[in-house]
Amino acid sequence: MQRIGVFVCHCGTNIAGTVDVKAVAEALGREAGVVFSTDYQYMCSESGQQLMRGAIREHKLTGVVVCSCSPRMHENTFRKAAELEGLNPYMVEIANIREHVSWIHKDMKEATEKAIILGRAAIAKVHLNQPLQAGESPVTKRALVIGGGIAGIQTALDIAEAGFEVDIVEKSPTIGGKMAQLDKTFPTLDCAACILTPKMVDAAQHEKIKIFSFSEVEAVQGYVGNFRAKIRRKARFVDEDKCTGCGLCTEKCPQKKVPNEFNMGLDNRRAIYIPFAQAVPKVATIDPNYCTMLKSGKCGLCAKICGTGAIDYKQQDQIIEREYGAIVAATGFNPIDAKAYNEYGYATYPDVVTSLELERLMNAAGPTNGTLLRPSDNEHPHKIVFVQCVGSRCEEERGKQYCSKICCMYTAKHAMLIREKYPDTEVYVFYIDVRTPGKNFDEFYRRAVEQYGVHYIKGMVGKVTQNGKQLRVQASDLLAGEQMHIDADLVVLATAIEPDKSARSIATMLTASMDTNDFFTEAHPKLRPVESPTAGIFLSGVCQGPKDIPETVSQASACAAKVIGVLAKDKLTCNPCVASSDEMLCNGCSSCEKVCPYGAISYSDKEFRGPNRTTLIRRVASVNPAVCQGCGACTVACPSGAMDLKGFTNKQIMAEVDAICK
Repeated sequence: MQRIGVFVCHCGTNIAGTVDVKAVAEALGREAGVVFSTDYQYMCSESGQQLMRGAIREHKLTGVVVCSCSPRMHENTFRKAAELEGLNPYMVEIANIREHVSWIHKDMKEATEKAIILGRAAIAKVHLNQPLQAGESPVTKRALVIGGGIAGIQTALDIAEAGFEVDIVEKSPTIGGKMAQLDKTFPTLDCAACILTPKMVDAAQHEKIKIFSFSEVEAVQGYVGNFRAKIRRKARFVDEDKCTGCGLCTEKCPQKKVPNEFNMGLDNRRAIYIPFAQAVPKVATIDPNYCTMLKSGKCGLCAKICGTGAIDYKQQDQIIEREYGAIVAATGFNPIDAKAYNEYGYATYPDVVTSLELERLMNAAGPTNGTLLRPSDNEHPHKIVFVQCVGSRCEEERGKQYCSKICCMYTAKHAMLIREKYPDTEVYVFYIDVRTPGKNFDEFYRRAVEQYGVHYIKGMVGKVTQNGKQLRVQASDLLAGEQMHIDADLVVLATAIEPDKSARSIATMLTASMDTNDFFTEAHPKLRPVESPTAGIFLSGVCQGPKDIPETVSQASACAAKVIGVLAKDKLTCNPCVASSDEMLCNGCSSCEKVCPYGAISYSDKEFRGPNRTTLIRRVASVNPAVCQGCGACTVACPSGAMDLKGFTNKQIMAEVDAICK
């Protein structure tokens, strides 16, 4: 017979404001097997834990129920307190009466009744709990960073500086990400390339970092400390070890009319190319979709002029398998497709551009060498209209419901740079709200208005149409209560940002969680913001939500610290709440093996004693406890009921249901 202690937490007024905690403690004290029941102001406090430890000693408790907040918050706290008194930590159960009761109910009587029911269910489960022992697994001291933008680079550098090996896998021919396409950064107006390039070079030269550019992660198996990843190195048709990055091949290639994706399609590149001057690695890449030699077997000029013999038209994709202790998702973002917003004429009029395209038009390394010219006729624009929140903060059918966070600030940056370099240019900004939440951001925005004379108009742009050589912008001024018509030379759309298209498939591969907007979900939004709910998977940068560069770099370093915490250990404690198979019930159907996302289940033939002492050989499932993460998918899929989850057995779950229903 269990000797159970019940501890009901007030949590200040978080719980006690809605739940009669003394009544809950009294009611649960009358349950079978409960020998001690009390309430306390803050159970998670040091004095609250001492209260629990004293009760375990005095009343010789064999099980504990804590009625408090979510087990995600303090389950480990209470388990450790119990363990210090010699009680197995898995004999502690949490009844969540904060999130599940007090926070969602208004009526105290109703809330108190529900709290008693949840406490009763936890007591029923403790009666069937068994002491569990956690195992150990070794740690591979190498990290994988998926994505080579500023987030991935900073994370990799911090991990490498701690002495651990890091592999960066970047799908583009060079690392650098979106930051490499920017001209200046807010609010300091630093040159983006000037602060990014040293980081790129440091990553390339660091002895602990290996860069797999023009590569993608194809498969991931395993668990925290012991992941195995397959990396596809796509064929560049150029030998990285031989190429010196001299650029001679990119100058002589006769195929000149390939849209330049780095310049957002505003100019053309060659079929063999280096994305930009500071590319890392600075190695040429042949685009097989445009290369005449690869398509028809004719040409071969780049191979003839390459002095190092780096061109290899027969190069094939390579699959590399590597082992890792931790994996970082740093998949970044993309601007949404502005073609979906026909009212702005983005797909119709060449002088309607996105903010990222404007970055390239203003960049000294861009298609116009830093001179701001209209795409339609290469003339200098004298009147520019910025349209804010294109695809942000709108209905789900029209775009993204969230604020993209960076748009207000980069528009202020663009407006200031234009007014500073071209004082004869009028700049208008149509906005819903101006959001400036960061350090020195509001001062930066006010400089644009007060010092540079940018016209900020609170209102919405309804339509953009062609009016001769100019674009007629029809809009409303909400403060003045009137309609406006502005004939602009250039219209700039501040488009929403969204996770990279690869994020969903990578999350599935990593068994990581995502929200409805395809941002990775953190384990806890406040206390564990850089960890995924899946152990060993960490989050860096915009893959987790919209961020500016300083915030991205900060999160990247925080992510690196968490990874270092894993890699610094020789062994990790395994979760003992793992699946187990009853071989007498298993029929070898493979249903559990098919649904296991971790590959923890295997099958083997075993001998059993049959009727009349005959020997029977049956195919049965077995679970590798080091690989199993206790997700429970196999227990649901098993048609014979052979699979069960330690700590959450079918009997325990049904006992909770019976306690709730009685």
